[in-house]
Amino acid sequence: MTPPSRHVPVMLQRCLDMLAPAMGRPGAVVVDCTLGLGGHSEALLTRFPEARLVALDRDKEALRLAGERLAPFGERATLVHAVYDELPEVLGRLGLPRVQGVLFDLGVSSMQLDEADRGFAYAQDAPLDMRMDQTAGVSAAEVLNTYPPGELVRILRAYGEEKQAKRIVSAIVREREKEPFTRSARLVELIREALPQAAKRTGGNPAKRTFQALRIEVNGELSVLESAIPAAVAALAVGGRIAVLSYHSLEDRLVKQVLSAGAATTAPPGLPVVPEQYQPRLKLLTRGAELPTEEEIAENRRAAPARLRGAERIREDHR
Repeated sequence: MTPPSRHVPVMLQRCLDMLAPAMGRPGAVVVDCTLGLGGHSEALLTRFPEARLVALDRDKEALRLAGERLAPFGERATLVHAVYDELPEVLGRLGLPRVQGVLFDLGVSSMQLDEADRGFAYAQDAPLDMRMDQTAGVSAAEVLNTYPPGELVRILRAYGEEKQAKRIVSAIVREREKEPFTRSARLVELIREALPQAAKRTGGNPAKRTFQALRIEVNGELSVLESAIPAAVAALAVGGRIAVLSYHSLEDRLVKQVLSAGAATTAPPGLPVVPEQYQPRLKLLTRGAELPTEEEIAENRRAAPARLRGAERIREDHR
């Protein structure tokens, strides 16, 4: 399957429109922090013919496939093997102190979900890997087989918002003593058996929350995001814009906190006039989070949980 035929970028037109006012000037630089299969990147290079793209991904297979897709754009596209919290180092190496646009499309890429042997999807049996960069870090199987029970409960509650975390972890601990976990189907079956009937009747596949929690832990997604969003805001030139697509409430909350903080005054209360150094650095471009349209969800079910937030840099930090 060729990449373009299997990858539908989420809320693509809205992301392009949000970034457009910052991308008009010749030599504008836009960073795609989550390249994936290159759908958003291809559209950015096409829509903004004067712009240069820097694209990051931790997944070497994604970089290879996206590289083929973006080859026609030649030197306008620079692809880098990096996690998105490494953005300051990447821009430093490229001699780009400021950029005009930044895009994040968080979560798992279509390719990672579609390739059964990566172990991201609970719908098909696969090795329990879940690493976005298969050259580094611990796999989901190692997390399941070696983490203390209390830590597993914390992960399922914090990252999967799983109310039945204790029940699931008790079953995992009991089963891993008999035989270590290696494949996803066994975990899915165990979760089904561990949950009470009422919990199985709502919210789709009962394994969904546990798989999300394991994926976030394996890839350090929230801790990476916590430093990546402020770093991206800091890299924006005045007039530059950031657009962030999140797919669950934990990501969206983090993004909201950073952008809202940047758009607030830092002045002590009660000042009659707010001095320049306390003025907001950002202007929010969305009221709350924007959602995909019903038409888009009908065309691309993976767009359903998406939440889009954006902001514009309106002044430099006061040193």
